[in-house]
Parts: sequence; structure tokens; C-alpha cells
Amino acid sequence: MKKKRTWLVPVILLVVISGVYLYPAPRESFDGLYAKVDADTVNSLMAFRGVHPVRTLELRGVKWDYVSLGEGPETILFLHGMTGAYDIWWQPMEALQGEYRVVSVTYPAVDSLGEMEQAVMAILDAEGVGQFHVAGSSLGGYFAQYLVARHPDKILSAVFANTFPPNDIIAEKNKTIGALLPYLPEWLVMNVLSGSIRESVYPASGYSELVLAFGLEQTHGRMSKAQVLGRFRCVVEPFAAPDVAALDVPVMIIEADNDPLVEKVLREQLKATYPSAVVQTLSGVGHFPYLNEAEAYTHLLLDFLAAP
Repeated sequence: MKKKRTWLVPVILLVVISGVYLYPAPRESFDGLYAKVDADTVNSLMAFRGVHPVRTLELRGVKWDYVSLGEGPETILFLHGMTGAYDIWWQPMEALQGEYRVVSVTYPAVDSLGEMEQAVMAILDAEGVGQFHVAGSSLGGYFAQYLVARHPDKILSAVFANTFPPNDIIAEKNKTIGALLPYLPEWLVMNVLSGSIRESVYPASGYSELVLAFGLEQTHGRMSKAQVLGRFRCVVEPFAAPDVAALDVPVMIIEADNDPLVEKVLREQLKATYPSAVVQTLSGVGHFPYLNEAEAYTHLLLDFLAAP
């Protein structure tokens, strides 16, 4: 009897482990997530999604979603951060589409900046875009620096926003979570991200209900653990920062003085890496000013792009 019972131990462990991993990730309806966001903003986002359905490009078996709109003679490529999607930029994109063509992508589950680069350049090629401006925030700002280093001849100007230069700090501080991330269940990863959004990102934004809702929408079903893991690997991937002055690529840095996700030492390193850049420091707006301060943010972009 005792010998037979020993078989129960691995069976119980298997059931427990399966239960942990199969526990559902958090889910909530769009209406529930955006219940506290003002109606005009919600209607604007829904209208944008309806009028501009995503296009798809497949590269090496991976599908990339993106949108392209506007009829202007020059193109702006928008690149989102870790917890974003193509339409996180919808407010600046709608404001700019009268003067520019605008393209924005969503990163699928890819593990390197090189894969991201190849797909983004393929999308631009498919859309008939040669040279372009690039505006990226957080991971998107890091990726924008990579694109400038790789394709300076194609980039008319660049915006590095709420971001950091190539560095060792992020990888060192997150080496434990980086090692564990592939083995953590999806529900736990999304709950941790949701907690970070509620506890640090939301207050830093001035308690913007839009910032909270859009962030939680990503962690409540719109983004997968595989995407989180791939984006993390891109954030810590090293590369040599471009010499934008020598390359003659105009750069604007947008930073927030209370950014909870980009510490001050990294913000200072970014400015030291690109001393020729125009620097715009926003006060008390947090990590997603293009959401909670969209009008002011768009004016910064317009002024920079219009400068000779």
C-alpha cells in the first residue's frame, strides 16, 4: 500500500504545477477598463480603431500588425514601448495625418532588435516609404536609436522619448527577473505588470484614467507573455549608440522629470550620449505623456519636425 501511495506524490505535483500554469491570465472588458475615461476620449480611440483597421505583414512566419494613414509628403514612424500597441499613438497620429503620413506598428513575440528592424523596414518598403522621421518612446526610443545606427541614410530626424541609451544598468538591475521570466506563468507576469501600472505609472501620470486603462488593456488580454519576454530581451540588448552629429541626423529628446520607469541616471546618460539633441523636459507627466498630455506632446513634435 505504501509503495502504491508513492505514485501519488508526482501526480499531485503535476496537478499543482499544471494548475499554477493553467490559471487564467487577468481579463476585463473594454467597457470595464475604460469606464472612468471621459467619453469623448473613449469614442475617439474606438473610432480610430474602426476607421483604421490593422494591416498585416508576415516575415519569416511572424505576423506584424501596423497602420498607415495620412497623405503628407514625409512619413513619421511611431514606435511604442514595452506595454504598448500601434494605437497608443492614436492622438498624435490623428493630429499629424493632415501634414504627414504616419505609420505605427505593434511588436509581436520576437527576441531581438535585429528582427524588429528587418520587419519594420519591410513594412516601410511595402508602404513605399524611403526616408522617414522616427519617434519612439521607452523601448521604442531605444529601438529608434538602433534604427538611426543601422539606417542613418534613411532617417530624416529622430525623437528619443522617455527612454535610455545603450547601458548596463537595466540588464544588471533586472538580471534575476530576466532569468526567471521564461519560466513564470502568464497570469503572474501580467499581474506584476498590472501592479506596476497601478502603483507607479498611474500616479506619475497625474492619475490619468486613460494611461491606466490603456496600460491595463495590454495586460488584460491584448499582450502575451511571449511578447513581454521578447520586448524585455530587446530592452537589454546592447549596441553601439550612433554619433548623430556626425551622421547629421537631427534629434529631439523628450523626457519627464518624474518618469517612474526611466530613472534619472539613465535620463542623464541619454542626454550625454546625444549632446547635439534638442531636449524637452516635461514636468509631472510620467512615462506616457503622448497619452495624458497628447496636445502638448503633438506640438513638440510639430515644432521639431518643422525646424530647418
